[in-house]
Amino acid sequence: MDSVRRLVADRPVVIFSRSTCCMSHSIKTLISSFGANPTVYELDQISNGKQVERALVQQLGCQPSVPAVFIGQEFVGGDKQVMSLQVRNELGPLLRKAGAIWI
Repeated sequence: MDSVRRLVADRPVVIFSRSTCCMSHSIKTLISSFGANPTVYELDQISNGKQVERALVQQLGCQPSVPAVFIGQEFVGGDKQVMSLQVRNELGPLLRKAGAIWI
């Protein structure tokens, strides 16, 4: 879990993804549409991707493991949780609070 904490530290939005995952792509697009510039870690393209994925599943209970979204260094959840925030008009304010967007 320390590796996940280090990757998330000091970044307003972090998305753990897989380059071939369509839901990860949708969540990255949604968050970027607000003007945010998320830090994205493609677990299938980084050297410690399997270790990070294992931590996401074991420590945070991510099922499936991606996308896993952190806003303001807090774990928000996966695609369903992020989409729920959007439907309730809570995603924008959360991104503003985290300093990911300013307007």
